[in-house]
Amino acid sequence: MLHRFSLHVLLLSVWLLTPRCAGQDGDCESHCNLGHGRCDGAGTCRCDPGWEGPQCEDCVKMPGCVHGSCHQPWQCTCESGWAGRFCDKDIYVCSNQLPCLNGATCIANEDAEYTCFCPEGFHGRHCQLKIGPCERTRSPCKNGGTCLDDSGHAAEFSCRCLAGFAGPRCEVDVDDCLMRPCANGATCRDGLNRFTCECPAGFEGRFCTVNIDDCAGGPCLNGGRCYDRVNTFDCLCPRGYTGKACGVQLRRPSPEARPDRTALGPRRNASPAGGWTTAGGGGGGERLLKISVKEVATRPGSGLTEVQLIVLLVFGAMTLAVVGLTAALVLRSRWQRRGDRARCAPRRCQPTLTPAEEESKVSILHAPAPKPKKKLNTEVI
Repeated sequence: MLHRFSLHVLLLSVWLLTPRCAGQDGDCESHCNLGHGRCDGAGTCRCDPGWEGPQCEDCVKMPGCVHGSCHQPWQCTCESGWAGRFCDKDIYVCSNQLPCLNGATCIANEDAEYTCFCPEGFHGRHCQLKIGPCERTRSPCKNGGTCLDDSGHAAEFSCRCLAGFAGPRCEVDVDDCLMRPCANGATCRDGLNRFTCECPAGFEGRFCTVNIDDCAGGPCLNGGRCYDRVNTFDCLCPRGYTGKACGVQLRRPSPEARPDRTALGPRRNASPAGGWTTAGGGGGGERLLKISVKEVATRPGSGLTEVQLIVLLVFGAMTLAVVGLTAALVLRSRWQRRGDRARCAPRRCQPTLTPAEEESKVSILHAPAPKPKKKLNTEVI
């Protein structure tokens, strides 16, 4: 029961708040302009688009219409003294608003468009600008610069230059390479308010400061470790490989490729320069074994580097030179002694001594010869 009573109250409220046509409450069709609207089931006058009002008799003006009216929807008929599409332009603008300045003459047409006729020495839309240095010289600023003369009141003009230009009339192109922005020996090319860097090989970037990673492509083979350099790379090769990219494999000679030691012939006397040495025992079983310094240096696992090989050769040469010099001095001394003995007669080549040497001379006495020991007779009688 309570629910039904609430429903009746709600319907009564809607009926009271709904706009109704003028006149009798139940006679909507006689008062609603059916040409501009219609009556719904509740007796309410519903207007068509473009019409409004209780009886749908008022037209809707064009949006934006200021000083105008309509006889049909979306019209804007201007009132007296106004013109334009939206009726927002004052036909008497010259007398009402006085837009022209500095004593200029204002003339308006029927569309409310006006023109200002400027007196001598002034110019502009409203004759607000005085003819100054900029107007007399007809825009002297170059390269897009703006001429400034305080609206013609300045004695001289000045130029506001665009970025990248300088000078009284913006005629100087600023060299953007003066600060040397390019690094690593790159070439700087000046432009209009900009510069470009031509990078050398191995570098890239706006200022050529980025070193190109030459190890990006993985150039090292066989597990080699790559180290980036400037426009190149180095590979640290694992054991058994060599070459720029560790692509060359070091191979030891196979047993089949080694020379037959028994085919070298009988033992010979080896000279130091020949590089030969002997291997084996005595007799006919002795064989010759030839070892060269180059073979030892290049043999895998020998451990001799190029610097060590050079040091070894230098010390060997110095040793041979010292041995040869010593032998030459010894032979020379012996030949001199033999020559002196051949020239001197027996007992005539006694050295002459000075008196001091005579005094210090010590005579050596010959010890008497020992007497022979008597033999004891041990014969058994």
